[in-house]
Amino acid sequence: MPELTQAELDNRPYLLYHTDGCHLCELAAALLDAADIGYRAIDICDDEYLAQRYGVSIPVLKAWDDRELHWPFNATQLQEFTGA
Repeated sequence: MPELTQAELDNRPYLLYHTDGCHLCELAAALLDAADIGYRAIDICDDEYLAQRYGVSIPVLKAWDDRELHWPFNATQLQEFTGA
């Protein structure tokens, strides 16, 4: 996984591991958008390691400090995770 620049960390401190066509991933993205939480979507199918690691657990929200929030999560859990 590429290193994030400081600007990326400041603007999008979260990564959302997903894949296209995943309805659960779309729900997670909608929760993030509704909470106005910046994130960068990473399609796990583009990386063999990520596909093996997260293939059965997406969507997963990963913080810059390596904490992870695995689906299912709701708005309250998202708020607790992000501190937003």
